[in-house]
Amino acid sequence: MSKVSSSAIDPATRQALLHLSFATFASMTIQRLCDPMLPELSQTFQVSRSQAAQVISYFAVTYGLMQIFFGPLGDKYGKYKVLAWATVGCSVGCFGSAFAYDLPFLVFCRVLTATCTAAIIPLGLAWVGDSVDYTMRQATLAQVGLGSTMGIVAGQLFGGLITDTLGWRWAFGLVGILFFIVGCVLLRNPIAKLQHELSHGPHGERSLSFFKNAAHVFAKQRPRRILFCICLEGTFVFGAIAVSATHLHDHHALAVSWAGAIVSLFGIGGVVYMALASWLIPRLGESGLVRVGALSFGLSYGIIGFSPHWFYDVVAFMGAGFGFFMFHNTMQVHATQMAPEVRGTCMALFAAILFAGQSVGVLVCAALTAYISSSWVLLLMGLSLTILGWALPVLIDPKKMRPTSA
Repeated sequence: MSKVSSSAIDPATRQALLHLSFATFASMTIQRLCDPMLPELSQTFQVSRSQAAQVISYFAVTYGLMQIFFGPLGDKYGKYKVLAWATVGCSVGCFGSAFAYDLPFLVFCRVLTATCTAAIIPLGLAWVGDSVDYTMRQATLAQVGLGSTMGIVAGQLFGGLITDTLGWRWAFGLVGILFFIVGCVLLRNPIAKLQHELSHGPHGERSLSFFKNAAHVFAKQRPRRILFCICLEGTFVFGAIAVSATHLHDHHALAVSWAGAIVSLFGIGGVVYMALASWLIPRLGESGLVRVGALSFGLSYGIIGFSPHWFYDVVAFMGAGFGFFMFHNTMQVHATQMAPEVRGTCMALFAAILFAGQSVGVLVCAALTAYISSSWVLLLMGLSLTILGWALPVLIDPKKMRPTSA
């Protein structure tokens, strides 16, 4: 068994992967940037907080819907090239947000930003699938994922810190500068010439129809099983996260801001996994990663649900994040292999169905808390992902879930 290492990847691709990590960092930062801004936005535009929350909800809806557009576009014209231009486009939305004169215009700029942001992570993952051999792909995806995971944490912290010091407009402006610089760097990279993607055949032979490409993917049994499991993953994980802060507030009498800070440690757990991924992957293999990851998430949420003091939850949220990203990283690898000839569409489906699962999970968990304690809801979600993780090798295909990474 050889260690998975990026040393086997050519220098141009390694450089492109580094640039891609910065793009995914910026992408996740802008998604979470507005979370701590809502009180300030509400005061600036003289609207309720629920109205100000449109900058988050409209962003999320647009992000999910735009997968229909970018998946086939990346398959036809080149994933790296499309995501590079989309990264530059994000800067336009951010600069517009910084100069917004009323809430509707800010929401419009957030929708514009989401339209471009939707291309970055799915097409980035698909490009890695095109460019990196399967034996090194999971470790490589973890390295790229480190950027997006750190972006989740940075968005929350950066959004609050800059809003309290320089003002919320500066937060958008600074992230806009980051997008512009990273986008220009991506476009100047030799990889943007698509030398990897050209090996898969002429772009002109690929359809721009999302539904035609999606039908091609769903015609195969294994992709259907993978996407079904991804939907369940989104339901269980993000359903639990949606009620976590409220649970801490209700059961431990924590301030909402402090409860949110503890929940954000979920992202720190993800960073820890990404840092250890190259060591864990060859030792646990794919089956071991999904099972241990799901078990870590389940045990952590059992602790979160019934811990006698919030201090235990600090460690538990990091354990939950560690387990989730261990599980999710493996699912990403399998998604890249669903239909390599239309890999951009595959990753767009992956993102869209994960998003749909999140929406279902939030609704289900919110409804359940009206009938049972949030402690039991959190335990149920954790137990559900644990069962899914242990059944996953059989559900997908035991011959395809490799016990070790060669």
